[in-house]
Amino acid sequence: MINFIGITDENNLKTEISISNINFSNYKWFWVDFNQPTDEEIRHLADTFRFHPLAIEDCIHRLQRPKLDYYDDYTFFVTHIVREEEKKIIKEELNFFVGVNFIVTFHLKPSKEVDEIWERVLQKNIEKWDPFYVFYRTLDKIVDNYFPIIYKIEDDLDKIENNINHKSMNFLMTELFDTRYMLLNLMHTVNPMRDLLYRMLNSHHLIKISERREYFSDIYDHLLKLSDTIMSDRELTADIRDSYLSLNSHQTNRVMKILTIITSIFAPLTFIAGIYGMNYENMPELTWKYGYFLTLGLMGITGISMFIWFKRRGWFK
Repeated sequence: MINFIGITDENNLKTEISISNINFSNYKWFWVDFNQPTDEEIRHLADTFRFHPLAIEDCIHRLQRPKLDYYDDYTFFVTHIVREEEKKIIKEELNFFVGVNFIVTFHLKPSKEVDEIWERVLQKNIEKWDPFYVFYRTLDKIVDNYFPIIYKIEDDLDKIENNINHKSMNFLMTELFDTRYMLLNLMHTVNPMRDLLYRMLNSHHLIKISERREYFSDIYDHLLKLSDTIMSDRELTADIRDSYLSLNSHQTNRVMKILTIITSIFAPLTFIAGIYGMNYENMPELTWKYGYFLTLGLMGITGISMFIWFKRRGWFK
């Protein structure tokens, strides 16, 4: 579906216009949104707008790295929209063709960010709007929607660290590695987006962005904060992982120590029982009236003595 907003020289807003036979020179600026376009609609990128084939190819092939490319009378931007579904990070690509008097957005999946800015353009005073302001507001909305995902991940990390529900260690480790993988996916989006904003702010080609430097700098600051937060959260997951592994190792060592103590206590008892379990005919104690009771007593005294000795040495602490 292709949507169109055109702003005339008199600041009148025009919509519901077919793009096939439109005269773009009638408008001060316009916004065309390619929302889940068909193959026939995609051909308008080349036939109607004469965009570069490489830029069109980047639109069609999903999940290009966030970037910008300069062309003669427009700049092509690739950005990423991120959402969270069932502890998985879902990425979608949103592309922009931005010129002095037009902006074209292209996305193969629905974009609530574009829909929200589209409604604002339709409802608010359009005198302050232009293609680069639309680009700024949409980009700002994309970045703002990263924050709830980060905050939710931090809440999940707090639950894993505190373990209020007393979940098993294996279950917690699974949740921890899932969270760590989500942070890695986010980092692969946030860092390139941060680099993209840095290029935009330091580019000599994007005069309109330089005129609104404070706005785009604000988005860049948000991306810096997001990047630092992700790195801190990944370090936290590593600390939690190391703590759980250390605790697990400590518990395993404690169990092994107790089993070793039990084995050490029963070793001499097994030795005594082994000797008197032999069936030799001439063993002197076999016919002794009190030999059985003496042997049991010796085994008991040996076991208790070893237990007391181990306890005094602190092996049970």
